[in-house]
Amino acid sequence: MINNIILIAGNELRRFFKSTLAWIILAIIQFLVAIFFYVPLVMYLQPASTASGLTDAVVSTMYGFAAYIILIMSPLLTMRLISEERQLGTIRLLFSSPISITEIVLGKFLGITIFYLLILLMITLMPLSLLFGTQLDLGQIASSLVGLFLLMTSVASIGLFLSSLTSSPAMAAISTFGTILFLLIIKIGGTNSSSEVALVFSYLSIDKHYNNFLSGLFNSVDIFYYIILTVFFIILCIWRLDSERTYG
Repeated sequence: MINNIILIAGNELRRFFKSTLAWIILAIIQFLVAIFFYVPLVMYLQPASTASGLTDAVVSTMYGFAAYIILIMSPLLTMRLISEERQLGTIRLLFSSPISITEIVLGKFLGITIFYLLILLMITLMPLSLLFGTQLDLGQIASSLVGLFLLMTSVASIGLFLSSLTSSPAMAAISTFGTILFLLIIKIGGTNSSSEVALVFSYLSIDKHYNNFLSGLFNSVDIFYYIILTVFFIILCIWRLDSERTYG
């Protein structure tokens, strides 16, 4: 089983690196994050700056903006994961192969996750460059890294599932963006509600938990939120493809 998952993940990675769109998205993310790293850094270095610390003022700010950039760009990365297989007709070959649906889904999920790790590594090189001239709160940086990675895996699982519902990559991207937007603004729904309802809406918000990681807070509630969200959409994707394979 592990060998099949790794094989599918490797094939998925090759597709990414052969795709011009993937390289363009990678460049755009890196360029935009670099801007949101450079601007806070310049502001922090101003004599009139009242920022309390470099990690909070620059690094956490960069990771905060990076999360929203990735949320916006992710639908373009995940839209082809399964929808393109259906569009090209190769999904029939996958269904007829002696590979289980679970292995197919986990392999594709592993492939996109490794690609996200590459993005995360490239982003992290910027704040780490500051270590040559100053000290940073490495614990807070590690917390931000864990939070961003969990956010990425959640978005990857959402995009993977929605890509399995259609043969159109464009529709997969639109529906993924809509779902992410819903999870971002859902906290607004509890604004005028009772405290209990507001807490539920706030808990379901995908960025609320990430903000805790940016502050250096390792909270099991936040970790479980992203794990549950990721596992939930992966299971939905497995069920969806398994039913298609069974009933044609």
